Amino acid sequence: MGAYKYIRETFQKEYNERSPQLRQRLSKWRKQNTLTRVVKPTNITRARSLGYKATKDYIVARVRVKRGKRRRSATSLGRKPGKNRKTENPGKPWQWFAEQKASKRYPNMNVINSYFVGEDGQHAYYETILENKQAK
Repeated sequence: MGAYKYIRETFQKEYNERSPQLRQRLSKWRKQNTLTRVVKPTNITRARSLGYKATKDYIVARVRVKRGKRRRSATSLGRKPGKNRKTENPGKPWQWFAEQKASKRYPNMNVINSYFVGEDGQHAYYETILENKQAK
């Protein structure tokens, strides 16, 4: 077996058991900004399988996205039966929202892919792989 298989199994085991290292990592991420540039990917095996390369043209950004349904704006001017819901599902996965946040923050980069790295009670965390548009 190669080293990547052991690394992948370790990450899976750590997440399933909610290890102290994972909880410590999540509490540290909670105190950081919504979008943080990361020096190295947290899960190198997943990042490499999705197209990450350790060159200056690729960067990794960790994005925090709120979990749960989204609040709608309140209705005004009378009772509208069709608009009576306070929260609704936006119909798109949270990973898509994370990629959109990263592409807005780094307009000179293309989003290659993203992957899930953890979640706590309020937020889900994704690492987004971005490539320089002028590369190649």
